Amino acid sequence: MDASQISTFVDHKWESEIVPQLVDYIRIPNKSPMFDADWVANGHMERAVELMEAWARAQTVAGMQLEVVRLEERTPLIFIDIPASGADVGEDCVLLYGHLDKQPEMTGWDEGLGPWEPVLKGDRLYGRGGADDGYAIFGSLAAIMALQAQGAPHARCVVLIEACEESGSYDLPAYVDHLADRIGKPSLVVCLDSGCGNYDQLWCTTSLRGMAGGNLTVKVLEEGVHSGDASGIVPSSFRIIRQLLSRIEDEATGRILIEDLHADIPAERRTQAAKVAEVLGTAVYDKFPFLPGMTPMDHDTTELVLNRTWRPALSVTGADGIPPLASAGNVLRPLTALKLSLRLPPTLDGKRAGELLQDILLRDPPNGAEVTLKLEKAATGWNAPALSPWLASAIEQASQEFFGQPAMYMGEGGSIPFMGMLGEKFPGAQFMITGVLGPHSNAHGPNEFLHIPMGKRVTSSVARVLTEHHAASLRGETTGVAVVPGGEQHGDHGCC
Repeated sequence: MDASQISTFVDHKWESEIVPQLVDYIRIPNKSPMFDADWVANGHMERAVELMEAWARAQTVAGMQLEVVRLEERTPLIFIDIPASGADVGEDCVLLYGHLDKQPEMTGWDEGLGPWEPVLKGDRLYGRGGADDGYAIFGSLAAIMALQAQGAPHARCVVLIEACEESGSYDLPAYVDHLADRIGKPSLVVCLDSGCGNYDQLWCTTSLRGMAGGNLTVKVLEEGVHSGDASGIVPSSFRIIRQLLSRIEDEATGRILIEDLHADIPAERRTQAAKVAEVLGTAVYDKFPFLPGMTPMDHDTTELVLNRTWRPALSVTGADGIPPLASAGNVLRPLTALKLSLRLPPTLDGKRAGELLQDILLRDPPNGAEVTLKLEKAATGWNAPALSPWLASAIEQASQEFFGQPAMYMGEGGSIPFMGMLGEKFPGAQFMITGVLGPHSNAHGPNEFLHIPMGKRVTSSVARVLTEHHAASLRGETTGVAVVPGGEQHGDHGCC
């Protein structure tokens, strides 16, 4: 494989086709079903599928077969099957994954920017979904086409683009089971839905946190009453919900108090976290838009990396029963409801975490208040299998070729439900989890952007890994002794 030819092909493809396609894609408000109950009637998801399908079908990819698979009462899925090129590697294949559904609008966008209004400023394409994760289908096919353009080999490739990842990928298991015979047994999974610590080198994700969360509601009255008349007699629903949260979290430090929601952090992950902290320094927290005078939760950057990737953390992401300030009268409200998002260590069982939450929050309600917890998510995280030598070498080579810097390995604080499911279904697979969500890119929030040069380099890096996978498959090395970057060797696909 000629790396300079790959860069030239990929750069041209991005500038001439991919960026314009992403501009059109950003304009489509195809929010994930959790955020758009009428997604079928609204038709936005279908528009997004049609845009990607039309572009993919127009590409010159040898032997490509594309189908939009539609299981009854489920979000659609784009399935692409591309036969191997070069020497025969039998049934070995690569699975490339992405999603096309989006998070909701969120407030706080800068003037001139908005979720559904694409804006190109220098190297940044602003708008919802370009980086998370609309570029995945374009980047995956561009990497394969770049190889084919110069006759470089690759194994059979299967591309899956789902439409409910932001809702927890609840439709995906049904599709993977439905398509099991057509997918085969991949020895490599490539996911382009993750983050990066900077835009200067290739970053690969070693772990993902799980999540448990839902709607916690405390009700104390049938209707609101005059606060002057009732306060001091009627317990405040806000105070009670505050009491309940204190069962979970230390309000002074943010530490989760339930020991069963913590997990042992492997030594290899601690070593990697220290390396990340050394490379990024204060960028570990400088990337967030802190107000003047605000400080992070710890001044030890290694501990901050571990907080973000291996320790549980609680966020309140929404509220109900609380009127806006402009219309808030002197009323003791009948209820307070909060949306809880509890991030979990990668190795913690999500279902068990959800059960613990319910048990702790619902037992012995203060003052006999009516307390309910409607769980929406209880997902287990993911800890990558140890990296095989061929993949470690391919990733390092790709980073040096296209970034001029060594590759970096880091856990991510978010969740990609697909990874845990694939790890169970394909225990022999290796994983390259990467992405373009770097400093200030602000996925899920206001001013989300795609860093275009990063997208190009990640695409080129995938091409290198695909052709090295083919070579390793020919040598019989797509399974074997695995090595953790910067760590010790482990047996086949051991959890590191």
